Order: sequence, then C-alpha cells, then structure tokens
Amino acid sequence: MSQEIWINLPVKDVERSTAFFNDIGFQADSVGTERAKLVIGQTTILLFPNAVFEQFTGTKATDTSQSAEVIFSIGAKSREDVDACIQQVEAAGGTIFGKPSDTDGWMYGAAFADLDGHRWNLLYMDESKMPKR
Repeated sequence: MSQEIWINLPVKDVERSTAFFNDIGFQADSVGTERAKLVIGQTTILLFPNAVFEQFTGTKATDTSQSAEVIFSIGAKSREDVDACIQQVEAAGGTIFGKPSDTDGWMYGAAFADLDGHRWNLLYMDESKMPKR
C-alpha cells in the first residue's frame, strides 16, 4: 500500500487560490481546469472547486466563516521565515488570526486563514531550547 497522503481542499476559486499560495512562497500549479496541486514539503494538497469537492464527499463543504474543520500546521526553518511568510500572507490578502509570538520559550509561531478561510499554523521550534524529559 502506498504511504502518500493527498489532502483534498475545497476552494471557491482555484485560480485565485493558486495565485495566493504562490504569492506566499508555496508551490502551487494548475492541474487541468478544475484543480490545482499545492506541495508543501512532502505533502500534497489538491485544491478543488467547492462543487467538485462536494461531489467527492457527498456532503457540503464546511462554511469556514462559521467553523473550522482542520488547521494545517507547517514547520518553519526560523523565526524570520515565520515573520516573512506572515508578511506575504497579509500582502496576498490572507487574514492573520494569530500574530507571531513565542510559546514556552522554544516555539515561535503565527496563524493565518487563506482566501477561503482555511486555517494554517506556522511554527518554528528551537530544539536547543526544548525542555529535556
């Protein structure tokens, strides 16, 4: 059995979402006319129009203005990477709902919502400062 995971994510406008993710430094490419492929590290996220996603699942897509179904957490290489990405998100029209901040003395992160309201968490972990067990 393959060990790859592909995440399917509903979006209102595939082209607009593809541009947003490219603007914030991710790699997103159109695949045909009805979807785009977003690659972050070794994870593939396929962007589908809401109607296509709803056909796959047999149910309505989550109304992200009312609730959240998932938060995607992405590891950053440095505090500066977190800050730079958040600046790119703001410039590209995303919404920051967690400003960059320190947690527990060894983690630094921020959180944003993309154009469709899906939630993302950026986190840099300084393992040299991680508490020892």
